[in-house]
Amino acid sequence: MNNNISTGNCGEYFVAAELERRGFTAAVPMSNTKDFDILAINRETNRQIAIQVKTTRFKQKVWTLNKKNENIIDDNVFYFFVSLNELDNPEYHIVPSSIVAKNIRESHQNWLDTPGKNGQQHNDNPIRKFEDLDNKYLNNWECLFDA
Repeated sequence: MNNNISTGNCGEYFVAAELERRGFTAAVPMSNTKDFDILAINRETNRQIAIQVKTTRFKQKVWTLNKKNENIIDDNVFYFFVSLNELDNPEYHIVPSSIVAKNIRESHQNWLDTPGKNGQQHNDNPIRKFEDLDNKYLNNWECLFDA
């Protein structure tokens, strides 16, 4: 697996399979859909959720997002940050959209406010980073059942 499309598809299908195991019916749209990759419904409560999946092939806990993700806030929207760990036991970091939006907004502002290595100011750009270095959201499946 050596391209970003395959990596992304792999992450989406791993997430869909895990959702199915946990009592959701998951649908991965056939075409690129704005702001989400999977739609799922809890078979017990009928709660519907939309999921954005961000996947890395490596053993890392940092994923790239975009400025638009600062404005995707809804109780029924979740992010799954997947580390495929080179296909050796994928990890799922599951985060409500409101937390992601706040986190990337604040971390980007902090980056802008911190001088670069030569003291220069950073230039604003649309790239945002989400990190879960302390595994706070690792296997946070219960957030899908709250509400």
